[in-house]
Amino acid sequence: MSQHESPSAPQARIAELEALLSAERQRSAQLEKEREVLKASHERLRLELELLKQRLFVAKAERVDSRQLELEFAQKLRALDEVAGTLGMASGETSGGAGAKQKRKPSGRRDLKSLPLEEKRVEIADPVFDALVAQGKAERIGFEESCKLAWQRGGMRRLVIARVKYRTVDEGGEAFLASALTPKELFFRCLAAPSLLAHLVIGKYCEGLPLFRLEQRLARDGVPVDRGTMARWMEEVGATVGTTVVAAMRDEALATAFCIATDATGVAVQPEPTQGQRQACRRGHYFVQVVDKGAVFFEYTPRETSAAVLELFKGFSGYVQADAKSVYDALFRPTEEPPQEGEAEVRHEVACWVHCRRGFWEATAAKSLVAREGLARIGRIFELEAVWRDKPPEEIHRLRLAHLRPHVESFFRWAEVEHTQVRQERGLLRKALGYAVRHHEALRRFLEDGRLLLENNRSERELRRLAVGRKAWLFVGSDDHAQSAGHLFTLIATARLHRLDPEAYLRDLLRVLAHWPRERYLELAPKSWAATRARLVATELDAEVGELTVPKPLAAPAEEQSPPR
Repeated sequence: MSQHESPSAPQARIAELEALLSAERQRSAQLEKEREVLKASHERLRLELELLKQRLFVAKAERVDSRQLELEFAQKLRALDEVAGTLGMASGETSGGAGAKQKRKPSGRRDLKSLPLEEKRVEIADPVFDALVAQGKAERIGFEESCKLAWQRGGMRRLVIARVKYRTVDEGGEAFLASALTPKELFFRCLAAPSLLAHLVIGKYCEGLPLFRLEQRLARDGVPVDRGTMARWMEEVGATVGTTVVAAMRDEALATAFCIATDATGVAVQPEPTQGQRQACRRGHYFVQVVDKGAVFFEYTPRETSAAVLELFKGFSGYVQADAKSVYDALFRPTEEPPQEGEAEVRHEVACWVHCRRGFWEATAAKSLVAREGLARIGRIFELEAVWRDKPPEEIHRLRLAHLRPHVESFFRWAEVEHTQVRQERGLLRKALGYAVRHHEALRRFLEDGRLLLENNRSERELRRLAVGRKAWLFVGSDDHAQSAGHLFTLIATARLHRLDPEAYLRDLLRVLAHWPRERYLELAPKSWAATRARLVATELDAEVGELTVPKPLAAPAEEQSPPR
């Protein structure tokens, strides 16, 4: 120590260094905390990336390797099968099972002669052998035939409506001219006949072609029709069938249906034009309602709200199968207003097991063994259901209670135990288990009746038709146009449901609708059209215009007049 240095200088230096060390330790602790936060964020982002890869590249159908799941959980699944009495049933070892033997896929060249096609015959001869035939040195003994598919362009036709003109002379010798009355038409002075209207409707709403492509197609056929005119035609056709046939179908469905499966999707709606301003399209919504096996409805609503859902299901009592979206909760809550006499509405929720399975499939992106076990358990439920899928509803109900219910009850007991262990954690596994636990009552509902299904795939399949077309025509012109389009989607989907040609059905419907009594519109629905068409005069129906003889109504059987709930 120098003679000029203070004795307290070393202590001050030590205190300064300790303060610096403490600050560095605090800074290090802060960096460690930030490191943990970044590590957790990185792990979350990694899981999101894995989930996106799984959704995009693994399989959009949420496929999994069922054989690997069988190996991983063989003992648990075997124990469940022994309890439920389904050992070997899912693999098709039992006699009489629907999955016992897969139908062999046909191979070889397709037999085109069995198709109902107009035949055009081309005979190919050999000049050398024909010369020998002419010389009597050979003879023709038949043909070796093969077939190809060809296409012949049809095109537009001109329909000439020739009304007879008459000239009469009265007693005073004065001449008068008169013509036959104009026949009834659904759309007065419309340029398009029923066949062209049906063709355009199918082009847009069945094949997904926007109107400008239909405009180009007609121009190539030599018939210039602008897209604005076609838009007005389609809106008028949709509004007309909506207030007649579709309205009758809907009233009957809400009064007699056993189960309605529903789902929703969005659609862009063109805004109203304003001077000097461009606005983005607003969003509307289409609800699909699959009514048992009788009809498919597409209903447009400007907003996806509980009030809109209640309006769609007003007057219906029965089972409703939907996803867990909150807008459907109002259907199953008791109404505050006292019901009027004969109008009590009681609806029962049926959940979708595919939505339940989807959560576990997404959780496998985090390499969760619990999620894989959930997939194995749900997969066994679907495998057993496939065994008796084609049996009568009463037999399906009996088999479900005897064999499937133990698997379902075991799944929910397992889900509740696993959910308690991850309740405080964030992640896909907690989301999947929480969905199963919260909706256990609705997921069990299919055990009440053999007519109920495990999944709501039929609603999503119907919405897919709209979604595919939406990629091409992009938007609808207005709320009114969207409602008209929904009515056309309804008739097309229901016609397909009953194995009718949608274009032929719409053409016939537009032909007869102007002559049909309003109290009998239900006879024109796709469900009844085959029987109704058989009673019409074929020559009158084939004509685009003219008189049509309306047959007398058929007396409905007693059991059809008041069908059971």
